[in-house]
Amino acid sequence: MKFLLVFDFDHTIIDENSDTWIVKCAPERKLPNGLRNSYQPGHWTEYMGKVFVYLGDNGVKEDEMKRTMTTIPFTAGMIDLLGFIGKNKELFDCIIVSDSNTVFIDWILKAADFHKVFDEVFTNPAAFSSTGYLTVQHFHAHHCAKCPENLCKRKVLKEFLDKQLERGVSYTQIVYIGDGGNDLCPVMFLKKNDIAMPRQGYTLEKKISQLAQSLSPVQCSVLVWSSAIDIMSYLKLLIKE
Repeated sequence: MKFLLVFDFDHTIIDENSDTWIVKCAPERKLPNGLRNSYQPGHWTEYMGKVFVYLGDNGVKEDEMKRTMTTIPFTAGMIDLLGFIGKNKELFDCIIVSDSNTVFIDWILKAADFHKVFDEVFTNPAAFSSTGYLTVQHFHAHHCAKCPENLCKRKVLKEFLDKQLERGVSYTQIVYIGDGGNDLCPVMFLKKNDIAMPRQGYTLEKKISQLAQSLSPVQCSVLVWSSAIDIMSYLKLLIKE
């Protein structure tokens, strides 16, 4: 009996968007209008690439970025929740599927000593170039019209589950914890026995309730959370059953 916990990262594990938080490193803590206005819907990764070039051009170094990123607050109750999962790893496999990047997530999880809670992190690969600039790439290519071109979270989840099945691992239930519009695609892939946990007041919750109103509800159960303590209460019930 094993449960799979799937977490988004921005506005779910941390209470901010890691990509917009890095702007605190920019001169006067803001980006020039031309750069800010260059974002095109569905092309966030390319936009962030330009932001990292701007920071590099302005002499922002890796250590300054790291210091800034590790000040991002975790969402309410998240430290308790991750501690609880860490103590019950024999019952929970735990992955992150995020549109952030490997460098940011790695810094934040390691600084708080939570990196061992997660079995795998699926996010856009990032690295510092020989000239000290942070570069970011698309996570994968996919054919899903609903998702941004760099990442379809449903595809990630499906491939992970297929790989686990090959290893002889299947899950009693999948618990999907997220907040954003790009979390809807994987939530729609969940089965009747699974559970989606959208963050209260965020896009994912609104999209799930719109689907219910249009009489095409998601198959899985839905439980809204506002503090990660709500998630922990549910997991404690799960393992008692």
